[in-house]
Amino acid sequence: MNTRTTTGLVLLAAAAPALAQTQVTDSSTSPSADSHASYAEDTVVVVGSRTPKAISEIPGAVWVIEGEELEDQIRTGADLKTALGRLVPGLDLAPQGRTNYGQNMRGRDVQVLIDGVSMNSSRGLSRQFDSIDPFNVERVEVLSGATSLYGGGATGGLINIITKKGDGAGRHFSTEAGITTGFNDSNDIDYRLAQSVSGGTEKVNGRLAVAYQDNGRQYDGNGDEIFPDIAQTDLQDNNSIDIMGSLNITLAEDQDLTLGAQLYRSKFDGDRDVYFPNLDAPVPNLNDAEIRDGYSSDRSPATERTMVNLQYHHANLLGQNFYLQAFHREEEASFHAFPYAAGDELEFATSKQNTDLSGIKALFDAQLGDSVELTYGVDYDRESFDANQMYFDIDTTNASGGLEQKESRTEPRYPSYDVDTLSAFAQSSWHVTDALTLGAGVRQQHMDVDVDDFRDVPGGSNDYDATLLNASALYDWGNGNQNWLQFSQGFELPDPAKYYGKSPEVSVDANPLDAIKTNQVELGWRFNNADWMTQAALYYAWSDKAVTNDEDLSVSVIDEKKRNYGFEASATRYFDHGIEAGGTLHLVRSEQKEDGDWVKRDARYASLSSATAFVGWKDYNSGRSARLQANHAHNLEDDENRQIDGYTTFDLSMAQSFDVGTLSLGIANLLDEQYTTVWGQRAAMFYSPYYGPEYLYDYKGRGRTYTLTWSMDF
Repeated sequence: MNTRTTTGLVLLAAAAPALAQTQVTDSSTSPSADSHASYAEDTVVVVGSRTPKAISEIPGAVWVIEGEELEDQIRTGADLKTALGRLVPGLDLAPQGRTNYGQNMRGRDVQVLIDGVSMNSSRGLSRQFDSIDPFNVERVEVLSGATSLYGGGATGGLINIITKKGDGAGRHFSTEAGITTGFNDSNDIDYRLAQSVSGGTEKVNGRLAVAYQDNGRQYDGNGDEIFPDIAQTDLQDNNSIDIMGSLNITLAEDQDLTLGAQLYRSKFDGDRDVYFPNLDAPVPNLNDAEIRDGYSSDRSPATERTMVNLQYHHANLLGQNFYLQAFHREEEASFHAFPYAAGDELEFATSKQNTDLSGIKALFDAQLGDSVELTYGVDYDRESFDANQMYFDIDTTNASGGLEQKESRTEPRYPSYDVDTLSAFAQSSWHVTDALTLGAGVRQQHMDVDVDDFRDVPGGSNDYDATLLNASALYDWGNGNQNWLQFSQGFELPDPAKYYGKSPEVSVDANPLDAIKTNQVELGWRFNNADWMTQAALYYAWSDKAVTNDEDLSVSVIDEKKRNYGFEASATRYFDHGIEAGGTLHLVRSEQKEDGDWVKRDARYASLSSATAFVGWKDYNSGRSARLQANHAHNLEDDENRQIDGYTTFDLSMAQSFDVGTLSLGIANLLDEQYTTVWGQRAAMFYSPYYGPEYLYDYKGRGRTYTLTWSMDF
């Protein structure tokens, strides 16, 4: 038995008495089983129609991840994207680093929002989850499948993160502190600390919270230090702070106003990185690299975001519900120093990419008679983007083996651009009978793209339109069963930064971007009663064009048909004495058409099928709980024999409540599985051999870790 395993068992033995000191007096004391069915029917979400609506009224697969479910995952040391990948059936398991590239839903892109404000942008940075600490998340609402409700980017689904707000009158405090380690080395340790305060009156109340996370180094299942992700960056030696505030004001009996603001900073803050021993050789190469101390750089990986959000609701404006939202988001994303060929030498450089997004949304919700509801409105937003590339002094880099990066010059990285979007939409539902509801909707979106000159490539302007339709039928059998049939459309936009500026032949004026539509049909089923909470859907999605990466990682739009089809499901069975068991399943097949035949889609883009299974126990009388969970990603092989190897991990969490809070112990990757993350395997396909040997991008999964957390509300 190795040292870290022994130390881990010592921690378990020390924690066990605390987790088991209270005898069970009435193990059946818990919310009644009937409440599960009632909850599933009555839960109100906004993700399905942009207005509050019960899940039972939505003709589509909707998943709600409550704060308690998130806590079960966070207790094992998981971050937000990892937790959601385990809990949402159609969402891929998380890639683990800073990036969420390839974490698709139903095999296609997913749009991520915080309180209705999109974290996506035209420039696909794949950092939507590096945006908020789970401490500030109340719940997460997820809509599976293509949708046009919030604009472009949601060809696979929509994730709306709902933040915590004030708790009403009086003062309320919440505290959380945690530590995670794999006992491999003194630097293998992560810290968490969070504090919130809320209070006010019945008419005015607010919440202010600060959450801080400090990560150390990470080690794989063999106990070896994980090689940094030099392509998209990881979260080793990273610290983050999330400061979030909200103010809720009741203006009148039928009017309320919510103000929200967030400051989020996530940045590498270490002195350990990759050392390349052959940079000063007569023929420099990137072989035989290792991890060493002594790193310093004039630009380090970071995500910095500032956001303000205002939401106004009038319950009786012209006899209708009226919702108004205005928002502004500023974001900077910096990357790791990356090697590029510079003649006979290697030159390291890194980019910083800046996005500003401002917008306003207005929506009316009208009841037309007893059976027809109409929702309609207008959205407008402006997105501005610019980026620069910092190059590092070659002599300094070579002399230090890449550990010391001193700026030599800074140049534009991509063309700067502005995108103005104006959309109008209408969505209706008709209750034909008590059991049958029909729905239909349309969204018309117009976008103006203005691109600046870039190097020797002239800029220009163009515009395009997208018309998106949906139609649905929902039938309630009256016995806990519901079925729906739905057709819906969504669209994605090629990345303007990587599409333009690569060649004078791709002029802005003569090559307008075009919305790449995804069409989807879905057949779904829900069933909820005292013992079961289930939901499942069969889907088929297709499009006539695709975005692909060229060898230099610029993008092109090709006339290539692609399709995804599959099955997603979630089921939970509730037993007596607080025991529950269940799991999720997503079977997906991604294909592209070549020479008239459907073949497996490129492994760099295709999603892996996945499954989870769990057994849990909660005793609300004694305050104890435990959960054992398995997470499995299937193997994937494309038509060119490129393969992604799947993996299986197990997680265990236990908790005990006391008068002074709750103490929890979580063990992630319980069996110490050794594997390469899905992103690590994809990165090797993207970057090697063009940007260096494969091992540089072989980003490993973290081995077994132990997380001890104390939390308290008072």
